Amino acid sequence: MKLDRFLNEHIEEILAEWEAFSVTLVPTATPSDMVLRDHARGMLQAIALDIETSQNPEQQYKKSRGNAPHLVGGGQSAAFSHGGQRQASDFSLLQLCAEFRALRATVLRLWLPRLGQMTQEISNQMVRFNEAVDQALAESVVSYSSKADQTRELFLAILGHDLRMPLFSMRLAGESLRKPTLSAAQIAETGDRIRSSTRLMNSMVADLLGFTRTQLGSGMPIVPAFVDVATVCESALEDAKAAHPQSLFELQATGDTTGSFDGVRLHQLFANLLFNAAQYGDIDRPVVFGIHGDSDGVLVQVTNQGQPIPEASLGAIFKPLVQLPEDGGQDERPRTSLGLGLFVAREIAEAHGGTIAVQSDAAGGTVFTVRIPGVRL
Repeated sequence: MKLDRFLNEHIEEILAEWEAFSVTLVPTATPSDMVLRDHARGMLQAIALDIETSQNPEQQYKKSRGNAPHLVGGGQSAAFSHGGQRQASDFSLLQLCAEFRALRATVLRLWLPRLGQMTQEISNQMVRFNEAVDQALAESVVSYSSKADQTRELFLAILGHDLRMPLFSMRLAGESLRKPTLSAAQIAETGDRIRSSTRLMNSMVADLLGFTRTQLGSGMPIVPAFVDVATVCESALEDAKAAHPQSLFELQATGDTTGSFDGVRLHQLFANLLFNAAQYGDIDRPVVFGIHGDSDGVLVQVTNQGQPIPEASLGAIFKPLVQLPEDGGQDERPRTSLGLGLFVAREIAEAHGGTIAVQSDAAGGTVFTVRIPGVRL
């Protein structure tokens, strides 16, 4: 059976095996992340058509150099779209390449046993197939890299914009402190502004460092020690109050919250959730910070009332560089929109062997729930 015909007639069998392999690359991926059948089907059909189409030596040479006609100009082929989608779904470039390696191996493993003796025609079809797969991979890498470059440029622009606000506030505070007529109350108020700005900047820098470490492949470092998580919550709450002095907070703690945890990382996790809740919640209603400890570990919930998170955003809210949509209102609350806070929070929870989830609706508000298994000492 000719290879192009085999691809068209056995496409479902090939897709099933390839999809099963892709799921193993990112075990934590959601079903929406794994929507690849449309792209994969289009790629296999394009490969079959390429094998079927006659090709002269010049065209073969151009393809070997990654200059096939449909790649020039960055056309939106199925392979090109697949690369961009994979970058948006947190696949690494190595994982993207592994998918194409699996595609190549799957097709040849299923096709070759159906053949008899190896002939020149079969050999030529294999050459054409490998050329087409390499071309599809090249298109995917171009799209992946372009998307990654855009994301990096956007992130740097956001970082520069968001750091400018607290820096400007500190500059104004410094100029105010030079005035000899300042009263004690005015000096205290200026000091509070400086403290708020430094807390915001420290939070952004900590998230940036955490994100960088995860991207380098070393994971979020955890140094467990005896910790009372309730005390960590109180410290994180103080940071949130300093950064968002206009917001209301309410702490509720019950049960035994001691155990073996990384207190520094948990402080960062809880502060990120509180900052997020204060930024997007109803400013006239308190952010409720609840913690409960039992024999299974620690359960922490951060609840705010305000505009619910759109259903379409819930699936991607913990991804890096994802920003929650603004509700259109303008107020004086400090804004941090790096899109890293919730991603870092998830990494810290998972590094402790725990989980983090979110529910959001108009009736119950937005609730972030963190479950961390406890190790009693």
